[in-house]
Amino acid sequence: MTTPASPSSPSSSPSSSSSSPSSSPVVTTLTRAPALPPLLARGALLSPLKRPRPDAAFPRARLLLPGARADLARLAAYERVCGFPAGESGLPVTYPHLLGFPLAMRLMSGRDFPLPLLGLVHTSITVTRRAAMPAGEAYDIGVHVAGLAPHRRGTEATVVTEARAGGAVVWESASTYLARHRTAPGGGRRPEAEHPPLPARAEWRLAADLGRRYGAVSGDRNPIHLHPLTARLFGFPRALAHGMWTLARCLAAHGTPEAVSVRAVFRAPVLLPGTVTYGARDGRFELRGPDGRPHLTGTVDPA
Repeated sequence: MTTPASPSSPSSSPSSSSSSPSSSPVVTTLTRAPALPPLLARGALLSPLKRPRPDAAFPRARLLLPGARADLARLAAYERVCGFPAGESGLPVTYPHLLGFPLAMRLMSGRDFPLPLLGLVHTSITVTRRAAMPAGEAYDIGVHVAGLAPHRRGTEATVVTEARAGGAVVWESASTYLARHRTAPGGGRRPEAEHPPLPARAEWRLAADLGRRYGAVSGDRNPIHLHPLTARLFGFPRALAHGMWTLARCLAAHGTPEAVSVRAVFRAPVLLPGTVTYGARDGRFELRGPDGRPHLTGTVDPA
């Protein structure tokens, strides 16, 4: 990854001046990736001041980081934590999410982002990779907030990330993040339909420190993933595994073609430590707990 810089440093410049929804959004080009610790601190300080609701205003800016490269040592650590084969020539299908994560954090930790960063839960993601992505190449990373929507447990924001090479989009994702709050009965998106369990392929025992280990390679140090005490502050009995780790681990086991479309829904938290069962068949995959409860369901299709 490019050398981190504080978001307050002169490392960005706007290339448009209008942020009206009806006109072109502001495009801010960064010269370096934002440093995550100050963004996390800012998001934590501002979280108590946020009043989430689905009709709130949200930032219309688009952040652009040209020439982002994967740090090869960090990439190797990511492959180890997530179970991808070591030393592959291409980036794992989920890795570009990490290149865009500092930009997403800059948007979601700002005053104009209406959802509190603390306790924000990743609820779904779609990923499309159109071609192989060599690990040593540079990519132009763009991130923006696409909108807000009601959820039966609060408000969701959709954050879109793109990776371009040679001017063409080679990878893109759309993630939804949930801020939990009281809602009117019957409101928001309904839960997806249950399906019979898929054939079990493996059982994984997850260590108590998995959230800290994945946080070290991803930069996502949301307190709900780090320690039982910090997780309890947000209503969880123990620390939770990162949703993106569960997806990466499943895709490492499943395998993906170079041109691929992935859709995943994070159905229920995975508590740490814990045991999960990985199941797969015909392009579908899932993680279930010992009680059969689905934690993650997804599909893999050629793009």
